[in-house]
Amino acid sequence: MGSVSTPSPADGALPIVLAVDGGGSKTDVVAIDLEGRIVGHARGEGTNPQTKTWASARPTLDALRTAALSEASSTERGERRILATHVYLAGLDLAEELDEGARLLAHWSNADGSPAVVDNDLFALLRSGTLSPDAAVVVCGTGINALAVRADGATARFPALGDISGDWGGGSYLGNRALWHAARAADGRGPATSLMDAVPAALGLASVSAVTEAFHFGRLPAEAVNRLSPVLLDAASAGDEVARGVVDQQADEIVLMATVALRRLGLLEQAVPVVLGGGVLAAQHPLLTARIVSELARLAPHATPVWVTAPPMLGAGLAALEAAGAAPEALARFEREVGAGLLSTTTSVSAEGTREREQV
Repeated sequence: MGSVSTPSPADGALPIVLAVDGGGSKTDVVAIDLEGRIVGHARGEGTNPQTKTWASARPTLDALRTAALSEASSTERGERRILATHVYLAGLDLAEELDEGARLLAHWSNADGSPAVVDNDLFALLRSGTLSPDAAVVVCGTGINALAVRADGATARFPALGDISGDWGGGSYLGNRALWHAARAADGRGPATSLMDAVPAALGLASVSAVTEAFHFGRLPAEAVNRLSPVLLDAASAGDEVARGVVDQQADEIVLMATVALRRLGLLEQAVPVVLGGGVLAAQHPLLTARIVSELARLAPHATPVWVTAPPMLGAGLAALEAAGAAPEALARFEREVGAGLLSTTTSVSAEGTREREQV
């Protein structure tokens, strides 16, 4: 990309780009100037349209956009002119969902009237890890998903709709498996496992049956099962065979999704990066990582794993800056600002527009 000069305030509105990363638990909207500086940032609740519905996600996104633009305008005198907007949301997996997202965010058009880019959050993760036009990416966070891209623009995607589309894994699923095995060990249906003690201890309860009842009667929120994923990984590290089996299966599924996506695009025999990110993968648990590396080498020997630990917003912001023609120096500056934790203090915004500063 060529360098773009930033006009002075006297020339009119200062140019910026908007980048959005929306997941199941939180959403970030960031305004970035063409020098790569973060000039506005707002954070709110999740905007995955599959789990939150557009009735909730759209007003949340609108409120966050307004807050980020307000902060951007107050950073220096004058309004801001939006050159590019990139919105990456979890839950945009099917063509119908992508079309609906583009339609419902049509009012987010840029200064020149061009529409916002609206796509799955996997593309933000992919850009965080590589510039290669031929690549695969797998996210394993609360859930799991993957895709592959090819230089001619072709993509290979998965529906990523849970059990009904054949998915297996993610932090929520691993936590569920930890409780499942603990329950079966406790009543004799399954093999002995340290999870029988570790699971209730992690949730502050005395027994597996107490955990089961707490979930059943709503004394524990459903999302508390996510807290059991690291319990499973820790048990595997300590030598628990039951937990180790689940970790191996998760690693195998991650590799399977990557290799299948590459095969569908005819890239399995080419040297390509496989970008790996999301909370479970970013933690780089030794057993999980080692299994992924060995299985990927066996099934896709030309592929190279690329681990991403940066916030998903990095890829979203880089993509938006590139679309606006920002100079390489600006991209590097934005990456440094994200790496320095400048997104850790933000304005938390509700769909109703309520705002407060928080440290995250």
